[in-house]
Amino acid sequence: MKYDILSMTLPELEELILSLGEPKFRAKQIYGWITKGAWGEEMRNIPKSLIKKLEDVCEFRLPKIKLKLESKLDPTKKYLFELIDGECIESVFMEYAHGNTLCISSQVGCRMGCKFCASTILGRVRDLAPSEMLGQIIAAEKDTGKRISNVVMMGIGEPLDNYANTVKFLRLVSSPDSLNIGLRHISVSTCGLVDRIDDLAKEDLPITLSISLHAYDDETRSSIMPINNKYSIDELLCACESYYQKTGRRISFEYTLIANKNDTEEGAYMLAKVLKKYIRSTPHVNLIPLNEVEETKLHTSKNVNNFKNKLISLGINATVRRKLGSDINASCGQLRRQSQKE
Repeated sequence: MKYDILSMTLPELEELILSLGEPKFRAKQIYGWITKGAWGEEMRNIPKSLIKKLEDVCEFRLPKIKLKLESKLDPTKKYLFELIDGECIESVFMEYAHGNTLCISSQVGCRMGCKFCASTILGRVRDLAPSEMLGQIIAAEKDTGKRISNVVMMGIGEPLDNYANTVKFLRLVSSPDSLNIGLRHISVSTCGLVDRIDDLAKEDLPITLSISLHAYDDETRSSIMPINNKYSIDELLCACESYYQKTGRRISFEYTLIANKNDTEEGAYMLAKVLKKYIRSTPHVNLIPLNEVEETKLHTSKNVNNFKNKLISLGINATVRRKLGSDINASCGQLRRQSQKE
């Protein structure tokens, strides 16, 4: 098997370069090139003899752009990336006043089975390597010519179901030797793998943890999120409060509003009640109007603003996610699904 060079830390690459009989300083030069998306003869100050050695023992897993959609409403761009084995994933580039954000995928497909999500329809194919997560950022920066300063792991896949690779990616992407994106500018979204939330609290990674909650009681949550049959809301919110106590990092809660499912005024009251029961800091709820997926038969709520205002009146910080790229279906999963159909 070849080395996955883009998944290597600088010390790991230095060790490889020394084993090839080359001077150690070459590793830093090569690292500077690969983290900019350059490989082979593109690495202009690397001897051809060393390039040949690297190509013999390493593979460069930079995703290729298979399809790019550009919104006419805003600067949002949606990428369908093709991986080294032909599998496809999605990323979304968004511009905000505070910087450029890329939403990245962590798996090919997903096995969590959330009823409202296009990414999980055909299940999980495989995990992404750290290089394939890092590569989405590098490829998007090369294409746009713009630096990405914020990353959200909310694309295809469950990041904590690919735990070891996600943690290594976080260490790589935040390294000054690599892309040097501050961990406080990275959000990791999970549907609620309680054991992994506990593990993440010990990693000393000051990321923002986002919990895909989407319901206020176990009956409602289990009906749309199978993970709730393993970890109840009680267990999940206890883990969230423990995470906050250990890390000092507040958690945000994602809540997709689904018509006639979780969007009533009574639902807002129950959500506020359950959050206040477990979360000592003031909870923040990010409300997400459902992006409809043909196969799910679920529909967007018309009560978004009423739900938000009710939460605020009950002492919960609530915002509605700004919808970018609405003309290109910028939420993840649908472009890959369409590609599979074709």
